[in-house]
Amino acid sequence: MSDMKINEAENRIKAVLADKKKSCRWLAQQVEMSDNTISRWCSNKAQPSIVQLGKVAKALDVDIRELLRPTKE
Repeated sequence: MSDMKINEAENRIKAVLADKKKSCRWLAQQVEMSDNTISRWCSNKAQPSIVQLGKVAKALDVDIRELLRPTKE
């Protein structure tokens, strides 16, 4: 198993939601997940699966890569 630190596994869902002027509650309804789950993703306390991330990207009308932090500069 990887020794990756929690803060290295971050997503940009919260930032993209803000750019799109959408709420966590709106996203939860779009992807049929609980508000709590979306909130945990937005605060990077948990990470969505690749399938879930794909649903988020579709709901937000963005490329899935926009939801991920680059691992290399």
